[in-house]
Amino acid sequence: MLAPDPALIALALLLDLLLGDPRWLPHPVVQIGRMISALETPLRSSITSQRAAGVLLLLITVLSTAGATWLLLWGCAQISSLVGLAVGVIISSTCLAARSLHHESARAARALICGDFITARRNLSYIVGRDTEHLNESEIWRALVETVAENTSDGIIAPLFWLSVGGPVAAMAFKAVSTLDSMVGYKNERYLQFGWASARMDDLANFIPARLTALLMIVAAPLVGLSARNALAVTRRDRLKHPSPNSAHPEAAAAGALGVRLGGLSSYGGRPSTKEYIGDPRNPLDERAYRGMIRLMYTTTLLMAAVSLSALACLR
Repeated sequence: MLAPDPALIALALLLDLLLGDPRWLPHPVVQIGRMISALETPLRSSITSQRAAGVLLLLITVLSTAGATWLLLWGCAQISSLVGLAVGVIISSTCLAARSLHHESARAARALICGDFITARRNLSYIVGRDTEHLNESEIWRALVETVAENTSDGIIAPLFWLSVGGPVAAMAFKAVSTLDSMVGYKNERYLQFGWASARMDDLANFIPARLTALLMIVAAPLVGLSARNALAVTRRDRLKHPSPNSAHPEAAAAGALGVRLGGLSSYGGRPSTKEYIGDPRNPLDERAYRGMIRLMYTTTLLMAAVSLSALACLR
């Protein structure tokens, strides 16, 4: 269960689609986050160069996560191949976020549909980094579409990609990098140097998956009644219109497929931030756009699974 395995990937995706992330099940990302928090202060205080301290944090976190995953899978495989498979499936499913992305975004969407803006903003704040207290209806829908589009790459396609490349160990190493970026990869005074290595590694780990996500969204668009032609055109035009080298690729493909415009003014920690517009405002940002984004997310996920399983089957 240490190498990429089609059966393991298929079962892990099925488990994620059926159960998501049950709150009663300990999640590896929580443990990774606790390790990062425990390491930050000692590394900052013991190493003069904050950038060097951040590099060491990256190495310790990723290598520890990968090593612990390898040891657990190896130990379980010694008990029996069935135990090894079961544990590998569970670990791999925790790397995927299709069901939870839908569930968490739908909580905000349902409140908004009912006209409960307070609850919608609060639920939205759990899944986006921007300030949500004063967002109007269109801005909430925009935030939902943007976060589902971006996390289709970060939370689904990228883990599936790394599962296909290096099995559960590679997928968990990717989750460690992703968690590091979400905790220390900020371009502010506190983390600009300390989080530099984590942010750059996250960009590298997502480089191929982000572009693969855009391509799969273009292919998936007509399967869910959206425009592949416009998705391709907007992706080619707007794929670099983002501070991140990766985020605009899936957002551009989604915006083109849906016929909506993303980007614009947002606020982070009370500070306004204006991003370049992605897409064209052919259609409004509303419930229909959100539901189209969810259909696009699931179809893109299934296409990625088909590609991964077919490639692994051919290699075997």
